[in-house]
Amino acid sequence: MCGIVGVLGHHEAAPILVEALKRLEYRGYDSAGIATINNNNNNKLERRRAIGKLANLSDLLVHEPLAGKAGIGHTRWATHGAPNVNNAHPHRATSVAVVHNGIIENFRELRVFLTENGLPYQTDTDTETVALLAQYYLDQGLAPRDAAAQTIARLEGAYALCFLFDGEDDLLIAARKGSPLAIGHGKGEMFVGSDAIALSPMTDQITYLEEGDWAVINRNSLEIRDINGDLANRAVTTITIDNNSADKGGFKHFMSKEIAEQPTVLQGALSQYINASGTDVVLPDDGIDFAQVERLTMVACGTAFYACHVAKHWFEQIAGLPVEIDVASEFRYREPPVTKGTVALFVSQSGETADTLAALRYMEGKAAKILSVVNVTTSSIARESDLALPIYAGVEIGVASTKAFTCQLTTLAILALKAAKDRGMIDADTLTQKLAALRALPGVVNHALAIEDKVSKVARQLSKARDILFLGRGAMFPLALEGALKLKEISYIHAEAYASGELKHGPIALVDEHVPIIVMAPHDKLFEKTVSNMQEVMARGGKVLLITNQRGSNEASMGVWDTIIMPEIDDFLAPILYAIPAQLLAYHTAIAKGTDVDQPRNLAKSVTVE
Repeated sequence: MCGIVGVLGHHEAAPILVEALKRLEYRGYDSAGIATINNNNNNKLERRRAIGKLANLSDLLVHEPLAGKAGIGHTRWATHGAPNVNNAHPHRATSVAVVHNGIIENFRELRVFLTENGLPYQTDTDTETVALLAQYYLDQGLAPRDAAAQTIARLEGAYALCFLFDGEDDLLIAARKGSPLAIGHGKGEMFVGSDAIALSPMTDQITYLEEGDWAVINRNSLEIRDINGDLANRAVTTITIDNNSADKGGFKHFMSKEIAEQPTVLQGALSQYINASGTDVVLPDDGIDFAQVERLTMVACGTAFYACHVAKHWFEQIAGLPVEIDVASEFRYREPPVTKGTVALFVSQSGETADTLAALRYMEGKAAKILSVVNVTTSSIARESDLALPIYAGVEIGVASTKAFTCQLTTLAILALKAAKDRGMIDADTLTQKLAALRALPGVVNHALAIEDKVSKVARQLSKARDILFLGRGAMFPLALEGALKLKEISYIHAEAYASGELKHGPIALVDEHVPIIVMAPHDKLFEKTVSNMQEVMARGGKVLLITNQRGSNEASMGVWDTIIMPEIDDFLAPILYAIPAQLLAYHTAIAKGTDVDQPRNLAKSVTVE
């Protein structure tokens, strides 16, 4: 959600800024812009902005180039104000430009103050108040760094900010509160990015600003001050990012590539958490003893929230550990009581999800221990957890999560087995059997990818529907929820998911010959009950697509519209495997409809605002 880049370099900044912004396209945006200090025009501040894709900004820069070796850039995902050029970043007052991720919550009162002081606003955005406020302090005679400091002190809300000043070819001011920001170190060059992936082609030396930090950046120096204004010493981290991860590698879309990568990344994750003999779970040194845990509270958003729903089944059934789940955006507002012996577990792909991070901070000092399952080990959620468990999915570019979801599930499955062992709920032989099934998972997933041709044919029919229902029982109900989410995210078809047994309590009223029903039902202990629900649908003219294994197809394919047959797998791991058809159905339905698969409308990859 929105992307920030900043450059103090030796070379022309504009092409560097645009290229860095391209690496942040996956975050979601609807306009883009850059500003530079023009060395050819007395170090004057100049900017260019365009709506739509970055290609539009690139085209504009061909006809209206920007010179200068210092600059800032931004991709905007609209919150306050429509996506148009006037509302696009960078925002500018007379002699200062600003790019911003987040939301300034007190912008209305600041607008009143600024208007009263002769600085009326020109846009519909909250961000403009930041530029105008900095200009107000400049007009009072303050130096740029002091004007920025005074401005930052008056802001309420969540923000990552980068300031660029007229006449200042060797100065950027950056600040973060509730939204991530990183500073890259080069040789006589400095960079700013909301995501390290944007900076990786320029440097592998990164300093992450911590909550409340603000920084004065010059080409050969960096000064960071903490929330109290004191000098802060923040570590320089060497990052390793495969720059090829930002390439499609011969695939038509990033989503297709990332679906295909799942056997490889799952193998990598498993190798980190299972010992060489395949007999035990290995966690980082500061692990956890679940024998001391009385209750597990799991908090997440979106796809990660559905991963938590699956994990609830595992923790309760295998480990005998009571679990409650909450959607992060609601969790802290209901002020849940936290009992002694409660461990909090937060799941986030980016590790920067604003609602999830806020929920984590609510639990600080209340929970016995805070765990996280994340894909970015340097993220805020990882750093603020007592124990962070990486999912090892690698960089995920497609907005609709695929490999991160299956890696989240795999990591949570391993953690559930660890809990079962700690609590004496599983013997050594059974643990070894479950771990063997996990180690075989990448091969089974690879086999499952062979359904793609069949899915593509089915998807062409699904693409004609206006409404689609997903059904599942037990641990497959969250997979039905995930399937519906994926489909609506990238194909824009209205899709809902229900626990199969709930169909007759209302949703069956929607069933007719025009509403396809997708049933996710491996042949498990709940299969016969799911078949009964399918019969209820077909008796009312419903068109059923059954996703099952060969045994399920043999028993229940009569009368269904079509069947997708999955490989056999331990019931314990079926939710991970059945994510594959959910992903492929969404992908190929979107292809059939001609929608933007990797960057669906209105969505962002990393949601860093509430």
